[in-house]
Amino acid sequence: MKPVAALALAAGLLALPGCGERPAEAAAPRAATAAAADPATLELGRKVYNYRCYFCHGYSGDAKTLAATYLAPPPRDFTRGAPLDAPAILATVREGRGGTAMKSFRGILDEREMAAVAAFVAREFVRDKAPNTAYHTAENGWSDHGRFAAAFPFATGAIKLDAPVESLDASQRAGRQLFLSACVSCHDRAHVADEGPAWSSRPLSYPRMGFVPGQDTAPPVDAVSSASVYAKHDVVPRIEGLDPTQRRGEKLFQANCAFCHGADGTGKNWIGQFMEPKARDLTLYSASDMPAARLRSTIRDGLPGTSMPAWRHVLGRGEIDAVAAYVSRAFFRREGG
Repeated sequence: MKPVAALALAAGLLALPGCGERPAEAAAPRAATAAAADPATLELGRKVYNYRCYFCHGYSGDAKTLAATYLAPPPRDFTRGAPLDAPAILATVREGRGGTAMKSFRGILDEREMAAVAAFVAREFVRDKAPNTAYHTAENGWSDHGRFAAAFPFATGAIKLDAPVESLDASQRAGRQLFLSACVSCHDRAHVADEGPAWSSRPLSYPRMGFVPGQDTAPPVDAVSSASVYAKHDVVPRIEGLDPTQRRGEKLFQANCAFCHGADGTGKNWIGQFMEPKARDLTLYSASDMPAARLRSTIRDGLPGTSMPAWRHVLGRGEIDAVAAYVSRAFFRREGG
């Protein structure tokens, strides 16, 4: 049989229900398409998205998030680029995308939930370019979101966060302060005209009440923020005696890895505990458990089935070696101790 004919036959067989895919999955793309007009399914998709997807892809599906600052390649912006339909989105949700932080959600979400979130994203962001997912509802604990109205322009980008203060009226200045003292907890990336020093973000992954640009230390743990229990894990440990390679690795780790693993390497920060599977607690390992070659390989090539992406396209060999040296020195258990 000629190669082209063989490919055509294979394609035809795979197109038949039950051939090359699980029965539930065979109908899922059609279900995702049909579900696009079903309000109940779209609402289920909204709930799944608001719990599972927002911290990378953003409340507006535009990936203007802190995660986008540290992940390479960055999370997809659903509002731009070639439009995706629900079946294509569903395939990615189910199978993940190799070489990125987008893992497979098979086993975490059932087929109905995956079809619903795919339909929701296709409708809400790809087609309608909706400004947000209506996350701030009473059901989600926002009984009076309107009290933050003065800050809305800074969350949506209508007013840039780094707009000159003298250009703002009294209400806008109050709104900017409100945004920086509360809304930045989740709208971490914000909207700025200049991606420079005016927005000096750092890898604090938890909702950070009272954070302001340029702040070098974690805010005090408080009894108001729901993130209090996570705060200590985003404080960079002070380690004496690091050699130049380890010191370089420290900077790279804190700039790239701490978002998921926490500044202290435990993975017990907000994002690390939110993930499934959770970010690896590096303090549980020793050099025998995780030999240097394996550690470097994991950083370089990622871990399939998790949100650990391959860093080989972001960090050079020397940088990967430096991160591995720092992780081993800073976090691994000392053997025999």
